[in-house]
Amino acid sequence: MQPTRRAALTAALATMALGPGAAGAASPARPAQAAGDGAPIPVRSSDGTGLAAEAAGDPAAPEILFVHGLRQSRLSWDRQFADPALSGFRRVRFDLRGHGDSDKPDALDAYAAADLWADDVAAVIAAAGLRRPVLVGWSLGGYVAGAYLRKYGGAGIAGINLVDAVTRLSPDLLTPLAGDFTRSATSHDLGTRVAATADFLAACFHRPPTGLDWQRMLVVNGMAARAANEGFVRTATTDLEPVFAAYDGPILLTHGLHDRLVRLAMSERIAALGPGRRLSVYAESGHSPFFEEPARFGAELAAFVLAADGPAVRP
Repeated sequence: MQPTRRAALTAALATMALGPGAAGAASPARPAQAAGDGAPIPVRSSDGTGLAAEAAGDPAAPEILFVHGLRQSRLSWDRQFADPALSGFRRVRFDLRGHGDSDKPDALDAYAAADLWADDVAAVIAAAGLRRPVLVGWSLGGYVAGAYLRKYGGAGIAGINLVDAVTRLSPDLLTPLAGDFTRSATSHDLGTRVAATADFLAACFHRPPTGLDWQRMLVVNGMAARAANEGFVRTATTDLEPVFAAYDGPILLTHGLHDRLVRLAMSERIAALGPGRRLSVYAESGHSPFFEEPARFGAELAAFVLAADGPAVRP
C-alpha cells in the first residue's frame, strides 16, 4: 500500500473510532479542507451532454462517487461533504443530466436510454481520474448505478451503496404516491407541475426540512427539466435486478423505514440476491436517510468503503 493511501485509511479509521456522534452534521461548519477541495471537474458524456461535477479530499484516498435522485442535484450530498467521518475519502459528486448545472437536453430519448445514464457515470469516473470508487446511488441514482453495471460491468468499482434505490420499475415496489407523481410531475400544465414539485419534495422525508434547507431544495427541484422525468419513465430498461444479482462485489442497502415513495421490499429483494449484501434500515428516516440521519449514514458508509476498498489496496 502506498504511504499516502495508508495515511488516508488510518485517518478515516481514527475518525470512525470516535463513534457515530463524531459524524454529526448538526454543526454548520465544514471540516478543514485539503487543497483542491470542491474543485470543479468538466465532464462531457458520450452524446455531448455536459455534466457539472466536483471533487473533495485526497486523490490518493479511497473513493466515493455520489449519484443523486430525481429532481435533486449534487447539493443533496452537502452533509456528506461536510461530515468528518468521510473527510478521509476522495468524494466526487455531479449533477445528473437534466438536473442542477448539467446540460438539459430537450429530447425525451436523452433520458429514456439506460446506456446514456451509464455513460454519464463512466464519463465522471474518467474525468475525475477515479481508480475504483464505491458508487452511492440514491433513488434514481440507484437505477443509474445499475445502468452503469449493465453496460460496463463491476470490475472498475469497489462496491455499491444503494440508498432507497429504484432498481426495478414495478407498481408493487413503488408506492401509489410515486405513481401519482409520475403523472403530475410530468404535466405540461405549469400550475400542476409546480404543486407536484413541492409535494414530491415533502414526500422525500419522514419529517420535511424547514427554513433555508427547504428553500434551497425547492429551488433545486424546480431546476430539473420536465423532460428528465418524462423521458425516464419511458425507458425500456425497467428491471435491473439481474444486473445486481450478477455483480459479485459488496452492496450496502440503506433504506428509510418511513419511505413514502420506494417500498422497503425493493431493497429487501436486492439484499436477498446473494452473499455480500447487507440491508440497513433507518427507523427515523423517510426517502432520504443520508439527510435525516446523517451521523449514522456517514459512519456506516465510511466502514463500508474501507471494507470494500481493502482488497484492492493490499500490498
